[in-house]
Amino acid sequence: MRDFTYHAPTEVIFGRGAEHQTGQVARKYGANRVLVVYGQGSVVRSGLLDRVCKTFEEAGISYRLLGGVEPNPRLGFARDGVKTAIDMKADMVVGVGGGSVIDTAKAIAHGAANPDIDIWDFWLRKQTVMKSIPVGAVLTIPAAGSEMSDSAVLTDEETQEKRGLSTRFNRPAFAIMNPELAATLPVFQVACGVTDIYMHTLERYFSPVTGNDFTDEVAEALMRVVIRNGIRAVKDPTDYDAMSEIMWCSSVSHNGITGLGGEKDFSAHQLGQAIGGIYDKAHGATLSAVWGSWAWYVYKTDPARFGEYARNVFGVGTAEAGIEKTIEFFKELGMPVCFSELGIGVLSDAELEALAVKCTYGKTRTIGCFRVLDYDDILNIYKAANR
Repeated sequence: MRDFTYHAPTEVIFGRGAEHQTGQVARKYGANRVLVVYGQGSVVRSGLLDRVCKTFEEAGISYRLLGGVEPNPRLGFARDGVKTAIDMKADMVVGVGGGSVIDTAKAIAHGAANPDIDIWDFWLRKQTVMKSIPVGAVLTIPAAGSEMSDSAVLTDEETQEKRGLSTRFNRPAFAIMNPELAATLPVFQVACGVTDIYMHTLERYFSPVTGNDFTDEVAEALMRVVIRNGIRAVKDPTDYDAMSEIMWCSSVSHNGITGLGGEKDFSAHQLGQAIGGIYDKAHGATLSAVWGSWAWYVYKTDPARFGEYARNVFGVGTAEAGIEKTIEFFKELGMPVCFSELGIGVLSDAELEALAVKCTYGKTRTIGCFRVLDYDDILNIYKAANR
């Protein structure tokens, strides 16, 4: 186990009707003027946004609404949100929605606290986030884990670059989590969420660090829970018990605890983000579409690790069987496991090369740590998924 520092300060309010506490909790964290960020309107149609805003009114908090966040959240929208937050002198940003909304809220918060810096410079590593304003999350989609994570993803729609940023300032001050709010989600969206949750822990599990027993067993237990309850939630999103397990796993899978003492690989995330940036596909679907190809390409680097995963998560005896079981799980969820199933067709050689260039930031970086992957490796993995 490697040395680590762990600090996950997000206060979680979990359970039925939790959204009714939003204003009270926001006030506790100093909110007086809140910018409320949301997506394409489902929170309006369901009445959730009205319920949340009522709690701000009851707490004596003024607010302004900013709707329109898209999946694979756009840099341009976040920049406009920064202008709005600065104009209203917001002292908190609250995202009501899923990971795209919460990530956008984080970006706006960083921009509002640093008005002289273009927020994309943080994602390009040209600037370091040194201050922000508090973010609150009212979670509607268990998936990205953004409600407790130190991560946020944005897409520059002009360059088709999708990038992630990790900083302690991305940790929300609080997260409101009511599993009932996910009951009306489309089945595909639930499946994408379950996949993302599973992958957040799986990508921590395949680490070059060994002898990390407690963290490994926490990760294995979480994956087993996601397998059991994820299938139930996809079959019936109104199954409160299954959805409550999935929603809590969403947070724990990406708040850092399932990888403590190890090293994050996140190769599939990097492979998938390049696809999402160019083809604008759902994040969870890009992960399932490439994971099997990644696994078959790298597993001989440490077949014992894949064997441990196979035995402890699926109860099967070989590394190869564990890979097959994972792919079967994605299929049972109804997720794609190759490019044609993802809906981008079978790509040309030039298109595959463009993906590999995008993933390596113009052949300037490698990805992964379980096995470090360069441009040629990445291209080979994309070729294997290209069917």
